[in-house]
Amino acid sequence: MAAPLSHQYTVEEYLALERESAGRHEYLEGQIYDMSGESLAHSQISINLAIEVGSQLRGRDCQALSANMKVRTGELGLFSYPDLSVVCGQPVFHDVQKDVLLNPRVIFEVLSPTTEAFDRGEKFSRYSKYIQSLTDYVLVSQRRPAIDHYIRQQEGNWLYSQVEGIPAQMVIASIGCVLQMSEIYARVAFA
Repeated sequence: MAAPLSHQYTVEEYLALERESAGRHEYLEGQIYDMSGESLAHSQISINLAIEVGSQLRGRDCQALSANMKVRTGELGLFSYPDLSVVCGQPVFHDVQKDVLLNPRVIFEVLSPTTEAFDRGEKFSRYSKYIQSLTDYVLVSQRRPAIDHYIRQQEGNWLYSQVEGIPAQMVIASIGCVLQMSEIYARVAFA
């Protein structure tokens, strides 16, 4: 995350500012963080994910939501913008504005050098602790064709798996999707 804007904000202040802002900002315990732009690879992977997941969910009980849908973790903790989220059944929202989702089933984050540690650490910790509907957390590398997949088990702990390489595929059983690595990484040029 980028450096926070200087001031301690309430959730209400954050949401009021965010709803009027041309840019996007995340909120963490009173601090507002400006979200920077994304690389070409990040953008390519994000749109490829949205196409793949969205098309597989068409006509079913689950739907893919873009990176513009905020997700809340805890009452006052974290308001974030996952690169892609999936909600199944009726979406539940923070308030009548219907722009802050409370019940995602799957969250996808495309890893960036500046956010990877936060996405793997604090963000995952908050997602897994505060979002009871969350069954899958999927981290997609933009440095190489690799996807890390965390799956919530019935006991509440998380099972980790990784898929690497263009010919591979990843199954997300909770939403009945199969991600072909060749599709997720289409047009992405690795350094």
